[in-house]
Amino acid sequence: MGICRRVWWHLLGGLIGAALPVGASSEDSVVLRVMSYNMHHGEGIDRRLDLHRVAAVIAAANPDVVALQEVDCHVKRTEGVDQPAVLGELTNMHVAFGANIELQGGSYGNAVLSKYAVVRHVNHRLPRIDQGEQRGVLEVEIAVPGLREPVLLFATHFDHRRDDAERLQSATTINEWVTVTSRPALLVGDLNDTVTSSTLRVLLQQWTLPHAEPLPTVPVAAPTRQIDFILYRPNKRWRAVRVQVLDEAVASDHRALVADLELLPAIDDDP
Repeated sequence: MGICRRVWWHLLGGLIGAALPVGASSEDSVVLRVMSYNMHHGEGIDRRLDLHRVAAVIAAANPDVVALQEVDCHVKRTEGVDQPAVLGELTNMHVAFGANIELQGGSYGNAVLSKYAVVRHVNHRLPRIDQGEQRGVLEVEIAVPGLREPVLLFATHFDHRRDDAERLQSATTINEWVTVTSRPALLVGDLNDTVTSSTLRVLLQQWTLPHAEPLPTVPVAAPTRQIDFILYRPNKRWRAVRVQVLDEAVASDHRALVADLELLPAIDDDP
């Protein structure tokens, strides 16, 4: 299926302008570049299916870890391609995939790409209300060099309907999962709700937003609302270095969100 073709870097020349600081580490801290991208199963707003273009968006941002939403695997509408595997090969990153629904002979869900080894991953189903689409959370442990233990990443895509009942239940469920650990963790994905929503208010009981003002990601041509997020916990272990929305408006119906987050060293009295 052409998965060995190289990524055409010139597609996104100058996408980000001045380069973001490359993920780096020192003896006492690690900076991770984290990306959230609803890739719309690889179909751009020009209705062209192009995984090379999606991979080029990712490669130009140079993230350490990416949470992808709306990912197909062996689905007829996307030519039966194993999209997680193809994107992993095109970006030279490790891959984890969490299937939430069966679709057209294959499956559909969330994926994570990582520069660093994925040591464990498991897909959790989220509560489903009123026959909505089955949603899930892909929990991934990533072995970042220089850290004593893997970083936890929860990649998800919440319900899109006007009624927020299912989103609120999903937020509550995720909060309950993470209260049992103080390990550094990230929650990344399309939450289908805004910064001022009840959904975010629930999540922010356990998670921290790395920016003070909304960073709109949709609609892609001229964004007015932020529904894609990168959150972290515990608050004392992370410092936001930079957060931005990428200036790319063709490859998907969402703009990608990228955050450089410094993971601070654990202190002796950390539990």
